[in-house]
Amino acid sequence: MAGIPLREETLKELKDKVVVISGSAHGIGLSTVQLLYTHGAHVIHGDWDAKSGSTVDSSISSSTKAQVPGGSTTFVQTDVTDYDSVLNLFDTALKKHGRVDIAIANAGVLEAGDWFEKGLDLEGVRKKPTNKTVDVNLLGCIYFSRIACVYLKEGNTSKADKSLLLVSSTAGFKETPGIFVYTAAKHGVLGLLRSLRPYLPKTHSIRTNAICPWMTDTGMVLGIRDSWISNSLPVNTPESVARVIIETAVGTVPEGEVRMKDEGIVEKLAGSEKVRYNGRAVFVEGGRGWDIESGIEGTEEVWLGEKVSRTLAKGQEVLGDGKDW
Repeated sequence: MAGIPLREETLKELKDKVVVISGSAHGIGLSTVQLLYTHGAHVIHGDWDAKSGSTVDSSISSSTKAQVPGGSTTFVQTDVTDYDSVLNLFDTALKKHGRVDIAIANAGVLEAGDWFEKGLDLEGVRKKPTNKTVDVNLLGCIYFSRIACVYLKEGNTSKADKSLLLVSSTAGFKETPGIFVYTAAKHGVLGLLRSLRPYLPKTHSIRTNAICPWMTDTGMVLGIRDSWISNSLPVNTPESVARVIIETAVGTVPEGEVRMKDEGIVEKLAGSEKVRYNGRAVFVEGGRGWDIESGIEGTEEVWLGEKVSRTLAKGQEVLGDGKDW
């Protein structure tokens, strides 16, 4: 599993970047907005919570000391399950700044409803459960990503670097008891990453990555926080996750690291090469980032078998980009 080193030079690249982010009123999203602003980025951020979201701009400008002057923040009330609402978020960015450089799909909610409760009976199962968990965590991410692709490439005649960052979860690759639908939705986010990573660089000149935070000290984990800490397990802060988000979205692959292409890992990077991350899913624990995709790709012949792995690779080549079938 490849580590994602946090580099100071990455933060220097944020000046004047135009960033759109959802789920910005609390936790990881709020910390990401603050970090971006501190380093001179222009952030258009959305959240369904208008009361909290509307105070973010004034709070940041009055209490956050910018290391790089010139940044700005603009709040737009946004419901990621409403397609037109997400369009409005991106429209605001384009009208205000003329372009979008980075898009971060961060909005998420925990499990809503008891989908698989033990006491569910023939009568109780007749009541249709809420779709909110899927709508926010997966459909909202898909809406955001579709719209982001168009706005990121709009007016990009200079072929400037463009980046789409999806926020999944450790539940996106590891079973998590009790949050069944949330786990399914976050797995779906990684499915979206894997389908976009060979496609968007070619068709839109956009890189796509995801992060998968583990236990993060936000209001979403109050029920388990004390037990977690008492077992001496690592805890992320929202600020530390925000830092990994920025590194993954903007940073470059370290010298000697592996390069991932459509079919997986192909070579080590030379010191003179400057390659930015694409197709990575970064597990975040204790503020440290670890790419899980390079490990999965690099060991496929081990866990699937050499012959089957070669056959699968051939089948993937036949499928191509999906345009012809």
